[in-house]
Formats: sequence, structure tokens, C-alpha cells
Amino acid sequence: MNTYPLLRPFLFALDPETAHEVTLKMLDIAYRTGLSAISKARTTDKPVTVMGLNFKNPVGLAAGMDKNGDYIDALADLGFGFIEIGTVTPRPQPGNPKPRLFRLPEHQAIINRMGFNNAGIDHLVHQVERCTYNGVLGINIGKNFDTPIENAREDYLVGLRKSYPVASYITINISSPNTKNLRQLQQGDEIKKLLSVLKEEQGKLQQQHDKYTPLVVKIAPDLNDEEITHIANLLKEFAIDGVIATNTTIARDKIRGHRHADEAGGLSGAPVMESSTLVVKKLASELSNQLPIIAAGGILSADDAQEKLAAGASLVQIYSGLIYKGPQLLEDILRSL
Repeated sequence: MNTYPLLRPFLFALDPETAHEVTLKMLDIAYRTGLSAISKARTTDKPVTVMGLNFKNPVGLAAGMDKNGDYIDALADLGFGFIEIGTVTPRPQPGNPKPRLFRLPEHQAIINRMGFNNAGIDHLVHQVERCTYNGVLGINIGKNFDTPIENAREDYLVGLRKSYPVASYITINISSPNTKNLRQLQQGDEIKKLLSVLKEEQGKLQQQHDKYTPLVVKIAPDLNDEEITHIANLLKEFAIDGVIATNTTIARDKIRGHRHADEAGGLSGAPVMESSTLVVKKLASELSNQLPIIAAGGILSADDAQEKLAAGASLVQIYSGLIYKGPQLLEDILRSL
């Protein structure tokens, strides 16, 4: 039974950030009382192996929904093949001033400038350790807003070291538009230095924990072909395990004229579908199956998910689509596979 269409008008009447918190708490209550079966996907077993990990199905929850790992069990119970939590930073931080989250229902889109608001890596690791979920869990790491960009590597190393024992894979987020200068880590020698340091540390941590935790890099949809080629070559050079394409966009051409069009932040949802898929296609061409692509960005239907997979992705992630379509979106995608 799809109850989300009944709940959506109530949730959309609330401030977007309040609605986000209310939704997660409602999901948690439903999970703890056994009511989540009402909205749980009935078709969940479509197993696939990627990065040496066994996924129950190829449809995951993108980072950002559960930044602190507080709702892992409740979200996983909906039927996702994998869950990605974060973005988490070494130290707790409040994020950007409110309001920082905006709905654009006419475009099935969202603009956010949350700014990595989170309770810090220690809290997240504690929450992972106490959850009962035993599926594939990604942890998305970033840098604190007040860490100078030249010292960003130290923040990523803290996140990598602390999340390594409890993560199924770790995502290096260098593509959020909401932390000053962060995206420059995707360019030139910056990304090369970062990947070199993190890959070296991954090898040390593998020996220390007797466990191999794959490293994934999340990139923006606003890169040009030359930049994508450069990143693809470095991903291969440093034997990075996977790439997520893409994060939110800073482009506004698809929402021109909307009252929120000039709000700073990353745009997600339907308007990013096309540009994100183009990045997937370009990456697939450059990578030649040497490492897998996880596609995210603008998936609001089963057809959208199929388009990402046809473009060369091995897995897909949804987030904004859940806001507009509810858990039925997951069921629709899984049935189409």
C-alpha cells in the first residue's frame, strides 16, 4: 500500500528542513512498531556484486538523507540494496545559516546549501556500531568548513581512518558546492595529491584491520569533458574502486524564472538528470569497465534508473526522487530491473 501520496501534502506544508526531520522520525517509529512493512518494497532481491561487495539489489539511498547514521535501520528496512550515510566531517558543525533547503515542486527539484551540517565522525561511527543493519553501508566523508583547503587532506584522512573499520565502502566527497573551495579538489594537481594520500592510507588500514574497504570518489555534474577525462585517468592510475556521478549542480538553466532560481546551493532532482547522465556516459567511455560507476542525480522514475544503467552505471542511488515520489519509487525501479 502506497501511503506517501496521502502524507505528502502534510509534509510539503512544512518548512523543507522540518519536513525532512519529521519524515525520518516517522520512518523510525514505523520501523520500531512494525508498520514500515506498509511502505516497504515487495521486490528487493535483485543481487549484484560490485567492488567485491554483494548488494541485495542495485538501488541505493544517496548520502544526505541520513547525515549522522541515526536512521540506518529504518531506511534500510524500506528495501534499499545499500545505504550511504553522511556527509560527515571530523568535527561536528552546524552547517550554513537557515533557510538552506528549498523545494521547487514545479520542476521536481530541490536546492540545498546545508553545508555539511552533522554531528561529527565519532557520533556517526557510534551509530553504525549500534545499528543492526548488515547490508552494504557507504560512509561519505568531507572536510570541515573552517579547515583551509590546503589542509583538506588531513580532514579526509581522519574520516577515512575512523570510518574504515565500520564501512562497506567510503565515499570521498569533493563535489559539494556548499563548502567554500571544496570543488577545486576535483581539479589539476589537487585531486592527484588527495587520491595519492588516501590510496596510500587505504593500504595501511587494510593491513591494520585485515579488511579491504573500497574507496569511491563523488564528482560534480558541472565538469567539462577535459576535466572528466583527467579525473577518469587518475581514478585508474590510483586504482580507486568506484566513482559516483553525480552530486548536485550549480547550473540554473533548467529552472530559469523560478522564484528560488537565484538561491545559492546545489540543485538536485529532475533538472540534473540530463547533465548527470552525460557525465556517466563520458566516464563509462573513459574508464572502459576498469572501475564501476554509481549513478545519482535526477532519478524520479524506473525509466530514469534504466537510462543511468544503460549509460554505463552498475548501481544507482536516489534521494530527491524519494521526496517527490516516496518509497514507491524504489519498488517501481526494482520491478523494472
